[in-house]
Amino acid sequence: MTIKYIATSTLPTPWGVFDMHGFEDTETGKEHVALTFGQLDTNEPILGRIHSECLTGDALFSLRCDCGFQLQTAMQTIAELGQGFILYLRQEGRGIGLLNKIRAYQLQDQGANTVEANERLGFQADMRKYDMIKPMLEQIGVKKVRLMTNNPRKVIAMQDVGIEVAERVPLQVGKNRYNEDYLKTKSTQLGHMMSEHHFNDEQK
Repeated sequence: MTIKYIATSTLPTPWGVFDMHGFEDTETGKEHVALTFGQLDTNEPILGRIHSECLTGDALFSLRCDCGFQLQTAMQTIAELGQGFILYLRQEGRGIGLLNKIRAYQLQDQGANTVEANERLGFQADMRKYDMIKPMLEQIGVKKVRLMTNNPRKVIAMQDVGIEVAERVPLQVGKNRYNEDYLKTKSTQLGHMMSEHHFNDEQK
């Protein structure tokens, strides 16, 4: 995988003005984005999130997952803190792509859970890769992180490429009646770290 830095611009948002850094994977043509906020202190662990693209949750306000809620909460938290980063990685549907994700949703409509649906389509439960994170973080000057995630696989992925994870910061938001089973599956079958309180405190 060869990650090429392309350009940086400002990105005004409801929570403040981020800098948006564009990257291209020259082998696949996929485009990834890093958002940064404030002046990053490279000597200290920086609060950040690795967020995989979820068109339905991030842009179409889907309640089937918690992705959009996590992205918005991460951006707001970083802006309130005054510094931080988000790596927005183009690997829709845990790496299976948008149309296969819709096929998986169709199977879920018929009773399959999110893992079973992927497997019935011939995919692993999670197809994502994280090779691109090191060159992206090097470009924006991040060496140590406080990672906002419930997914221990992301912590391991960062450590595997030589990025120090000083702390895992839970990001448990967005639970509702449409995604309760989805969140339980993430906890029981994908190893995501969810508190029992998160399951019992349903958001209306």
